[in-house]
Amino acid sequence: MKKATSLSELGIADDMAKVFFHPIQAAEAPSPTKRRTKISVIGVGNVGMAIAQTILTQDLVDELALVDAKEDKLRGEMLDLQHAAAFLPRTRIVADTDYAVTAGSDLCIITAGARQIPGESRLDLLQRNLTLFKIIVPPLAKHSPEALLMVVSNPVDVLTYIAWKLSGFPPNRVIGSGTNLDSSRFRFLLADHLQVNAQDVQAYMVGEHGDSSVALWSSISVGGVPVLGSLERQQIAYEEGVLERIRKAVVQSAYEVIQLKGYTSWAIGYSVANLARSLLRDQRRIHPVSLLAKGFYGIDDEKEVFLSLPAQLGRGGVLGVASVHLTEEEASRLRHSADTLWDIQKKLGI
Repeated sequence: MKKATSLSELGIADDMAKVFFHPIQAAEAPSPTKRRTKISVIGVGNVGMAIAQTILTQDLVDELALVDAKEDKLRGEMLDLQHAAAFLPRTRIVADTDYAVTAGSDLCIITAGARQIPGESRLDLLQRNLTLFKIIVPPLAKHSPEALLMVVSNPVDVLTYIAWKLSGFPPNRVIGSGTNLDSSRFRFLLADHLQVNAQDVQAYMVGEHGDSSVALWSSISVGGVPVLGSLERQQIAYEEGVLERIRKAVVQSAYEVIQLKGYTSWAIGYSVANLARSLLRDQRRIHPVSLLAKGFYGIDDEKEVFLSLPAQLGRGGVLGVASVHLTEEEASRLRHSADTLWDIQKKLGI
């Protein structure tokens, strides 16, 4: 039996608030142009709830909607957040298994996804996720046709492509969380070694999220000072192998967290909230996110692949791709990732 969660359901009159407040004479209704900001999070697992919690504590929305197929867990997570109302900025928190609860969203964040079964091929996993996304994406697009769509589920690049195809949205309104978190890990390692604040380190990981991501060493700077150029000017020797080991350490850091605690959650929560802030508040900041990459850095126009590139984000989604210089080797690795993803996507049949 469903338990009551509001005082009106317990028999308290809806107009009771009038007892506590005197109306303002000749008051006008709120301007219709001043609308509430709404984010919907699809999937209330560890990642989805870390994102929801971070969004709430950073006061990014007026309304937060949660959707999941597991009704009891969904309701439990909603109540747990609602019970913290006295400690949070005022936010309406709703939840339902019905996607109608997401209506009018400004941003829809998909964290739900099928997990890989031991021995299962990557293509079989993608086919199961394609089936799942056919359930998730069309109703999101139906109920919030003007929304921005962000995919966090892995493999994020291919799933962002799938979400784009299923939604019918223009490509600027569909992004994946991509290598935004990878780049944060990269900046942390460099900042920790150089003993500076990570916010003063400009460093990007681009390409496919995962083992084949590309570190843009040629454009790394600390406090505006190019790193490799400074080493060369001061005749400090470094080997390409050292750079590659650092890149692999960035990639492996996620696996280390998973090995130690079983999953990653907090870092991706902060990463996605960071992206949500740039999007909904029109910050126009540069983030490496998964976007439609055809035509950039020599990627063929017919290859509709999503890869992470440094992009300017704002209320309209992806506003542009930063003209970051890539060496030929970096560009070649990026194109190789595009070729690999395109070969996989062609087998999906969408």
